[in-house]
Amino acid sequence: MDSIDCRDPRVYSSANVASRHGASRLAADAYNRRSPPAAFAPPLPLKAFYSDRFVLPLPEHHRFPMQKYARLRHRVERELPEVVLAEPIAATDGQLALAHDAHYIERVATGRLDPMEIRAIGFPWSEAMVERSRRATGATISAARVALGEGVAANLAGGTHHAAHARGAGYCVFNDAAVAARVIQADAASTRTRVRVAVIDLDVHQGDGTAQILGGDDSVFTLSMHGEKNFPFRKQAGHLDIGLPDGTGDDAYLAHLDRALSELEGRFAPQLIIYLAGADAHENDRLGKLALTVDGMRARDEKVFDFAERLGVPIAVTMAGGYGRDIDLTVALHFQTIRLACRAWRRRAQLKQAGVGA
Repeated sequence: MDSIDCRDPRVYSSANVASRHGASRLAADAYNRRSPPAAFAPPLPLKAFYSDRFVLPLPEHHRFPMQKYARLRHRVERELPEVVLAEPIAATDGQLALAHDAHYIERVATGRLDPMEIRAIGFPWSEAMVERSRRATGATISAARVALGEGVAANLAGGTHHAAHARGAGYCVFNDAAVAARVIQADAASTRTRVRVAVIDLDVHQGDGTAQILGGDDSVFTLSMHGEKNFPFRKQAGHLDIGLPDGTGDDAYLAHLDRALSELEGRFAPQLIIYLAGADAHENDRLGKLALTVDGMRARDEKVFDFAERLGVPIAVTMAGGYGRDIDLTVALHFQTIRLACRAWRRRAQLKQAGVGA
């Protein structure tokens, strides 16, 4: 049998990530109650999945910063040689249907959303919009599957947390975190293994769609820490929701985050974390209303990666929102998250090689 070169991102994404059988085996081997959570595969380069080649066509002056995704990938290519970039396989109808209404999926795919639904999403319908949405969701599925085996993985987009079971909203068509959580659980179900998934959502806007899809399920824990007076103005009840006042700065934010992570740990034992690392909590963001500095954003990400490492739990990170007045700063904040993910991955790899922990 010919060997597979995992350094080739297309070979990697199609051969190693697409199979649910490989993912279910990892879930059974590594995250069964009877097995220690340290049973990761040998250290491999950090995998990050990108979908910026599938461009969403937008009208001129549309405020969604589509170009940030390609800029982020280019920075990762130039400055983080330890990252292997891979293009994801598109999420299938069957995968999407684990979190979304089948009729909604079909109407999205065939362009039969009504004008109010299109307005709520905020993007004009096109076949490219559908493909982009499937690819971005597939990237989070792939990142979650890789994280199960390698500890840390990333999606250079994703975080579409406003999409609910039967509707889209706020630039979100499909809810990638909810779909990925359900896919991972479905992968594991084939081996009669139950995987508990925590979604840690630190985008500045509440993850209302994620809460609506997953909030009543005790096999998942949704934590959303967001601006209380920001969009969406009608919040959904998740497992843990923390609304912050406008102008919240570094110290208060990080204190709230410490308490939130402590409460999550006290109430739930995750076996996979999906982290929405929104850049829109930064003080420069046009849609944010919070006042975190670059250093505060770095400390936020460090706390989440350190939390996952301390628990020995794999983590898949997505970029979520970021609408800064300076797009280069928004890209820099997303890049900082990926750089910290690299550091977290490197620490786990070193511990694994030393035979210590995860």
